[in-house]
Amino acid sequence: MRPNSTLIFQLYTGREGLPVPGARVIVTNPATGTSRTLTSDNSGKTPPLGVTAPDLSLSLAPDPSALPYSRYNARIEAAGYIPVTVTGIQVFAGVEAIEALELAPRPRGPEGDEDVVVIEGNALEQSVPRDPDSIPPDDRRAIQPRIQREVFIPEYITVHLGRPDNASAQNVTVPFPDYIKNVASSEIYPTWPENALRANILAQISFALNRVFTEWYRSRGYTFDITNNTAFDQYYVHGRNIFENISRLVDEIFNEYIRRKGALNPLFAQYCNGTTVTCNGLSQWGTVTLAENGYSPLNILKYYYGNDIEVVSTNNIQAITSSYPGTPLRQGSVSPSVRILERELNRIRRNYPAIPFISSVDDRFTQETTDAVIAFQKIFNLSPDGVVGSDTWNRISYIYTAVTGLAELDGEQEPLPSDPPSGILRQGSRGELVKLAQYFLRVISKYYEAVRPISIDGIFGPNTTAAVRDFQSRFGLTVDGVIGPVTWNALYDVFMGIANTSGLVVPYPGTPLKEGSRGENVWLMQDYLRTLSEVYPIPVIRADGIFGPATREAVIAFQKIAGITPDGIIGPETWRRIVAARLL
Repeated sequence: MRPNSTLIFQLYTGREGLPVPGARVIVTNPATGTSRTLTSDNSGKTPPLGVTAPDLSLSLAPDPSALPYSRYNARIEAAGYIPVTVTGIQVFAGVEAIEALELAPRPRGPEGDEDVVVIEGNALEQSVPRDPDSIPPDDRRAIQPRIQREVFIPEYITVHLGRPDNASAQNVTVPFPDYIKNVASSEIYPTWPENALRANILAQISFALNRVFTEWYRSRGYTFDITNNTAFDQYYVHGRNIFENISRLVDEIFNEYIRRKGALNPLFAQYCNGTTVTCNGLSQWGTVTLAENGYSPLNILKYYYGNDIEVVSTNNIQAITSSYPGTPLRQGSVSPSVRILERELNRIRRNYPAIPFISSVDDRFTQETTDAVIAFQKIFNLSPDGVVGSDTWNRISYIYTAVTGLAELDGEQEPLPSDPPSGILRQGSRGELVKLAQYFLRVISKYYEAVRPISIDGIFGPNTTAAVRDFQSRFGLTVDGVIGPVTWNALYDVFMGIANTSGLVVPYPGTPLKEGSRGENVWLMQDYLRTLSEVYPIPVIRADGIFGPATREAVIAFQKIAGITPDGIIGPETWRRIVAARLL
């Protein structure tokens, strides 16, 4: 049977802040037993793999004679990362499937277990009605009890992987657009007409934003925003594959939602499949019929929720500060927004080097800008047309936030300890040792979704306790929120695994590097200086692990730029500033 679809893998770490190149991906078709091996490039992507899927018509009927998608399995291995096995990757005819995985750096020490992702069937195949207690009253004047004063798009949303009352179920904190892409890929079929897809995605966004806005779970004492249990909320399968067209649509409209006219709050847009389960809301299968009959997304939504609804957007996206200028940017455009775009692309390229450098950052959209935009679009599965519409703009803003979010982790001023710290820390503790523990936890939270991010203030308060408990639960320790010897050892090992794997947090080696030095640390500094030379007036050098006169001149040039004594020696301060500059 000839391939009629494609499957790609996109591998990253640090909330998409860093790609994982050189990963080995073994893809198996369980139906035939055949396997193919792929390798990720310097953007963390594998080449498209041709795969087979059932006939398209099966996904357009509520009661197909056979499953409308194929399933594939994969094992992902990369040096320094915990291996991952994924089963049940779903592939539909004519739609590119994307398995985007965040790999976790392996803790220092003996190799541990692998991570396993099991992708179950689509929610359309389920028959679970929503629990009435999970449905807020829909006052058509839209005055619901609420806590938030304004609607915003959260940068992250915390999902409970189970029923609300299942205390043993894991919480994961994921970027909001990625959450919606996952839900849409789990709740509907990507082969549906685009207007049906848009209507369903808008309902899913509104459903989630209503939970966030009303603090439905947090006001009841829970530590999450939403569950993945379809009896209460939306179907989210952690680690599952998504689809190219759904990803593109979500990047375009993730900041849009449904509300009733004159209301503030997002509508609790209840929905069901419309066949095995019916409800007072949108019928997912019904949207297909309406779209095929020419209904627009808004008219589909009005059909189910009433004529008094509207679709609105907000640029109040927490932690993502830049907003779409309103009209697409393309070659020839002249606007201050072009300067923002070029600056963000140049920063992103330091982590994703396949993006060409834009030499002149100004208000003019040149051929260089077009080339950089196209490269970005190819990496992040957008239409590579060189035009910056809302989908490309929003994705650039999000990735820029991710890569600069990693840069803030270089805030540790003192040399890191060469061994795990000692001492008991618990709620109420204060001081420099608490700051170090918070720093470890904050770095770890960027690479492990189960650990919530915290501030570094030297005060061991409730948030730090909660993050410690997250960490202990994730790594199989006694969950007591106290940092004793066992937790200190684990924190240190996980942190050092991140440092050694990603190169993000690179501790000073303890002795200065100077002319005549050799080894891996010299090579690392040469590589960083070579990267910085693309932006700053630093001589271009070769990374060979030998500290010669050329390297010394490059170090002196950097020290002059950074305001450090230009002695050509990489001591603690010069080391720290080079690492920081490479990330900024």
